[in-house]
Amino acid sequence: MQADTQAQVAFFLTGRRPGEFLDAVEGLGLRPALFAGYRDLIPLRYDYPVVLTTKGVESLSGLMDQAFAAAAKGADADRIRQHGLRIEQEIRALLAGGATEGTLPVVWDLAVSRLTPKLDPAFVDSARRLRGVIKVDGELADCDGRLPARMLRHLWSIAQEAKAARFRERIERLAFKLADILRSDYERSAQGLTPARLQASVGAAHASMFDFEAMAGFLARVQPKDGMPESRRARITGLLDVLTKQCFVATSGAGAKPHDFAFDSCGDALKAYRERLPRLAELAKALVVAELEIEGEYNPDRHDAMFDGYGATGLDSQELAPFPDYLVCLGGKLSAQEHGRLMEALASGWPIKVLLQIDDLHDDGAGEGGFAAGLRSSQIATQAMGLNDVYVLQSASSNLFKFRDRVARGLAYRGPALFSVFSGAAAKASGLPPYLMAAAAMESRAFPAFSYDPAAGAGWADRFCLQANTQVEQDWPVQGFAYEDEEHQRVAQEVPFTLVDFLASDRRSAAHLARVPRERWNGSMIRVDESLAREGRGLPDKIPSVLMVDAANRLQKVIVDQSLIRQADRCRQMWHSLQELGGINNSHAQRLLAREQKAWEQRLREQVQAQAVQSAPAAPAAPAAAAPAVAAAAAVAAPVVEEPARNPDEAYIETERCSTCNECTQLNGKMFAYNENQQAYIKDINAGTYADLVQAAENCQVSVIHPGKPRNPSEPGLAELLERAQPFL
Repeated sequence: MQADTQAQVAFFLTGRRPGEFLDAVEGLGLRPALFAGYRDLIPLRYDYPVVLTTKGVESLSGLMDQAFAAAAKGADADRIRQHGLRIEQEIRALLAGGATEGTLPVVWDLAVSRLTPKLDPAFVDSARRLRGVIKVDGELADCDGRLPARMLRHLWSIAQEAKAARFRERIERLAFKLADILRSDYERSAQGLTPARLQASVGAAHASMFDFEAMAGFLARVQPKDGMPESRRARITGLLDVLTKQCFVATSGAGAKPHDFAFDSCGDALKAYRERLPRLAELAKALVVAELEIEGEYNPDRHDAMFDGYGATGLDSQELAPFPDYLVCLGGKLSAQEHGRLMEALASGWPIKVLLQIDDLHDDGAGEGGFAAGLRSSQIATQAMGLNDVYVLQSASSNLFKFRDRVARGLAYRGPALFSVFSGAAAKASGLPPYLMAAAAMESRAFPAFSYDPAAGAGWADRFCLQANTQVEQDWPVQGFAYEDEEHQRVAQEVPFTLVDFLASDRRSAAHLARVPRERWNGSMIRVDESLAREGRGLPDKIPSVLMVDAANRLQKVIVDQSLIRQADRCRQMWHSLQELGGINNSHAQRLLAREQKAWEQRLREQVQAQAVQSAPAAPAAPAAAAPAVAAAAAVAAPVVEEPARNPDEAYIETERCSTCNECTQLNGKMFAYNENQQAYIKDINAGTYADLVQAAENCQVSVIHPGKPRNPSEPGLAELLERAQPFL
């Protein structure tokens, strides 16, 4: 036992495995224990693949569920549903294998053709009915290394087409009205009133009915002599020239080819933007002046000077809003130069949308700090939030479908936007699907999901959202895990999924792991989260370990060295910073709460002391008879002191009235407990949420639970909870 522990301590400190006590993990095919149920994703129903439709993005599973509701009815309902699930699974298999790609109808037909020979002819009928109620079409996209760029380009194209349609309509409307002004002026001019011009306007059919010479002479006499000023004619002609020759959006009859607004580097996008900026400012000015001219409100004396330097100091977001947004898709590791250009582009304020796709969170050339070095690219999102007016979204690709509405909001945002996405594509080197690796990165806090929307409000509470992550109030999410022990008994326990679990799924971390043979398992091995919570002084007596499974799903215990623990601690600290931004475990709020709690306790003590003074008996004024003296002594011996009134802001239970119904203890056995009389009291107010208190009050059969006011001002849904709690305060 002592030798085992010493070997484990030595590995933790040095990363060297004594062969007699510890095993290398290379070649064992180990993966985190919580991955045991996800060896094959194809039979599972989840968000992917997705269909890139003309209106947005739809999940194949969601479309199938809608089809089941519409077509799987009556006696054939179960048969249609089972056949539909087989088709969905086959489509998922086709895409996951990389053997095919294409639109939903194409891949659907291929999947049906592969399944039909093996199944009952009724399968064809099921497939026909289901396909008949699925009205959408579009490219299928699986959760792989190409997904982030495909999905973002698709949603960006939809947003740009809608914006271009509005911009095109405005330009064409203004151009038509300006041309109409010039046409009307020409019709009233001497050139427009010649006999030949008048005859041409009437047409050959009625030419013999008019004397065009006389008509021209008459119109020349009655027509106002002062036509359109030449300066205005020149101005309108110039406006028409700008509107018809612009290259920012395609218009009907325009000869100029529109610019391309999609780029693969920020340097190219910045160069294009700067080169086009003079023409952009010219067009923006033309739009404003054209509106004034059409309304007859342009005053040269006032407006000429105003528009002379238009755009010289740049354009604001409202002026840039009609123009197309630039899209830049960045992949791989950013060079220092490209990183600088990215931050320059985001800080410029112009409507650039940047996808930063991160395929790997490990830097092979960074030695022990490989993960920390690879993680720097993911920290660009937090840097961008510091610019204050940049829309920022960070997400793993596994969560990208759920974030599609947030992506759309970022694309519609008037200013710059950054979409930082971890694709998990490097997982294939470890034999894992990218979806699983991406989901694990988000679950382990290695790449948490969040969004920052400057347009959502004035403060961080409105702008920043961290709620897409699992168990957002905890350091690490905890999941249930069950297995069969050597005696064939079911064992269930809670397993936290930490950064170390995520890193252990990568074969490149094998040097930092050591398998402990089952016969050498001992009490010195503890969970990673427990190790992080311990004080690190002197030689450790407990060694962090993770649960893993081999290829046969046999449970293994693997200890880790201190380099992974250091990386996990850094990751945890980064997560704490994000929690603070999201108002979770906020140190400022906790400090304020502690100060208010102390002040409340002081007021309560003063109130109790004041009531005790008021309840004390008065001293007798003079000697009295024996009987009254005895009565007075009895009164002094047993004074009646009223129980001080409870603060309605504090949660409490009227324990003496508890009926022992078990409702509250079953809801949260850590927050509520029974005393020696089997009556409930609040054991630990911090072991649950305000929602637990409110639900317990609602469930209580004798209404003795009073939830008070929330202790955590950042708890979700407080407005509704306070309304529900009102009857029990």
